Amino acid sequence: MEQEVERYYGTGKRKTAVARVWLKAPGEGRIVVNKREFEDYFPRETLRLTILQPFKLTDTLGKFDIYVNVRGGGISGQAGAIRHGISRALVQYNADLRPILKKAGFLTRDPRKKERKKYGQRGARARFQYSKR
Repeated sequence: MEQEVERYYGTGKRKTAVARVWLKAPGEGRIVVNKREFEDYFPRETLRLTILQPFKLTDTLGKFDIYVNVRGGGISGQAGAIRHGISRALVQYNADLRPILKKAGFLTRDPRKKERKKYGQRGARARFQYSKR
């Protein structure tokens, strides 16, 4: 008899990136991001570690196959969005994991965004150089 496949969904956001994450249980720990392998999409080790943090914290690493669609932002924002989405999907899988993930801050949407450039200035906060003479 074939084992029942369950799917859990979570939407993650960070900066301007939005990630749609599906966890498939049971799984072998495969991660596919935008139809590409996890290691190909995120060549930087630190970003891969960021994404896997919720699994390491809850001892669920390798229990799921993860499918991710992520759009917008840069590579770092996308990694943060995926972590957020994975955390939300894990809570859907098991509500007992919520306090652990909440304490680590993985369920909170990081509100930091790029500040807009102001008129009469070089950037958001940087001013044009002042010349006395």
